[in-house]
Amino acid sequence: MADHAVSSDPAVQAQLDRLAILSPGADTLGLERITALLGRLGNPQHDLPPVFHVAGTNGKGSTCAFLRASLEAAGHTVHVYTSPHLVRFNERIRIAGSLIDDASLAALLAEVLDAGNDIGASFFEVTTAAALLAFTRTPADACVIEVGLGGRLDATNVIERPLICGIAQLGLDHQQFLGDRIEVIAAEKAGIAKRDAPLVTLHYPSRVAEPVGRAADAAGARWLAADRDWHAEGSRGRLAYRDSAGALDLPLPRLPGQHQAENAGLAIAMLRHQTALAVPSSALRAAMGWAEWPARLQRIERGPLPELLAQGSELWLDGGHNPAAARAIAEFFRVRVAPGRRFHIVLGMLENKDLVGFLEPFAGSGAVIHPTAVQGHAHHDPAAIGTVANRAGLAARADGSIQAALTAIAAEADQPAPVVLVAGSLYLAGMLLAANGTPPV
Repeated sequence: MADHAVSSDPAVQAQLDRLAILSPGADTLGLERITALLGRLGNPQHDLPPVFHVAGTNGKGSTCAFLRASLEAAGHTVHVYTSPHLVRFNERIRIAGSLIDDASLAALLAEVLDAGNDIGASFFEVTTAAALLAFTRTPADACVIEVGLGGRLDATNVIERPLICGIAQLGLDHQQFLGDRIEVIAAEKAGIAKRDAPLVTLHYPSRVAEPVGRAADAAGARWLAADRDWHAEGSRGRLAYRDSAGALDLPLPRLPGQHQAENAGLAIAMLRHQTALAVPSSALRAAMGWAEWPARLQRIERGPLPELLAQGSELWLDGGHNPAAARAIAEFFRVRVAPGRRFHIVLGMLENKDLVGFLEPFAGSGAVIHPTAVQGHAHHDPAAIGTVANRAGLAARADGSIQAALTAIAAEADQPAPVVLVAGSLYLAGMLLAANGTPPV
């Protein structure tokens, strides 16, 4: 699906316009174009600081956030490449701790596009090349790089000698590219495995674990799986971690949701199974409170949008858009929403996402669904969202925009004040953050 990046900076927008014209306009997998493009740029992928490479269906971005927070708490400078952005394209490239500035971004995009205007590289391939080039021009101690789509054929997989690789939760998503069998998806994600770089993963059922193990063996990577080689469990307000080097007693992550203990555990295991960078337990402890990852069970407490709701209401945001993400979100709110308190979900989803699978975990929750459009993107028709919600036993109301839905919810004057979640798309999450004036920094 084509990216729709815009910028308020004219120089950046000029390069994004060039990219929109030159790129194929859709996600494409394969390493031929990115390899050719990087070759013309001097192969910056060979000159990076030690790389932490992270794949997964859900949780890979949060894992990257925990890695960055831990490394920075230990005093290291860190480059970070993640996707997609929520509000500003600059969010994708963090140089030595700070988001790339507009002038540098415009110059990098121009340099990459000038070098490869005849290659037909995709949006993601061009932005990956720009990020890798940027990372070679500013000193740092480490790179944290998130896989974009899949793993084996993802543009980030040109990194031949990562320090360590990690795979977060695996599930069905992007089936049009990766197939609709979890075993095939697992093998694709595990394609980031490299010789002499440990591959750290969560615990998977056998039909998922087997292709991961085969990929690790084929690459010559040591595979370190949760519940076998390391253990992490969140309970009673603490995160208990242990591996062959010993045990840690840490606070639970500040990021909400039980699944964040898993993601934090994966990051800790990656840090504990590499030797290039010292990360003391005090840094891991600090990272549990430092790590931030917008639009993942993010509570919106200031700005014009929460002010539309009645006093005492809660406004939450999550960009999760597949059934596995929905299960984690539904579990969080099952505990969060007290009996007798109304729960509303303002829902917008891209048309290539599994709407039925996303709504199923909320069946029986009593949630009221407020369908909305994801402007500028091909999305599920709000009327269709309402129909599917009704089939799942959920009430649905057509209010229109996010703002209209929040206004309608406030007009009901429920007591106690309701809990409201805006969910279903990272693009929708970006729309909310932009409208609220609270973009990621």
